[in-house]
Amino acid sequence: MLVKAAINGGRTLAEHPGVPLTPEQQSTEAAAAVAAGAGAIHVHPRDSLGRESLGSDDVRRTLEAIRASCPGVPVGVSTGAWISLDRSERVSFIQRWEVLPDFASVNVHEDGAPELIRLLLDRGVGVEAGVWNARSARVLRTSGLARECLRVLIEPAEDGGEPMTNYREIESTLGRLPVPALLHGHDLSAWSFVALAAARGYDTRTGLEDTLTLPDGSVAANNAALVAAAMQIVSKGAP
Repeated sequence: MLVKAAINGGRTLAEHPGVPLTPEQQSTEAAAAVAAGAGAIHVHPRDSLGRESLGSDDVRRTLEAIRASCPGVPVGVSTGAWISLDRSERVSFIQRWEVLPDFASVNVHEDGAPELIRLLLDRGVGVEAGVWNARSARVLRTSGLARECLRVLIEPAEDGGEPMTNYREIESTLGRLPVPALLHGHDLSAWSFVALAAARGYDTRTGLEDTLTLPDGSVAANNAALVAAAMQIVSKGAP
């Protein structure tokens, strides 16, 4: 069972002083998360001002730094539409990547998602298809793209509403998947979905992107502490 570390997301230093923004900080946090048991890293590259970025140089610096400290560990990035609000600009950024991630997440409900998935696949980048609700689950199922993806991300806490109800609707709509699925929550639902993933045989993830606190409610020191806590849950809850 894969436990992936989502080490920063869109979090800011105002939310947690340990959010890694620079490539050096991301490298250090990623290495510690891997030492704690993470089998893959998900990162949101940042520019020189700490803003999320799809820029070629920012992606390159981030990937090179993390790969230097985590040799052989798959590293993926986000392509969230909020990072670049212009659809054509987002595509242009990704076309210009010179150093490629091992995988990239694409939110199925976002404008231009099928074309973006195809672009990444054509460039040899694995795709994590992010499913936030039953509607996007139907889109993915009917598109036929799921079988070409690396994995499907079941993300029921990202769409608002009641996460568990949303999860049930997503799972029912997706049906049997041709590729692995990863289930995770966010903030208040983070740990319940780690446990549910273990019970249901899904991969899962944790990290400062998903939650700032440990299962007991205390603030986590860093990503490694979150991964260690997830590993404990997985070891008890996996079939």
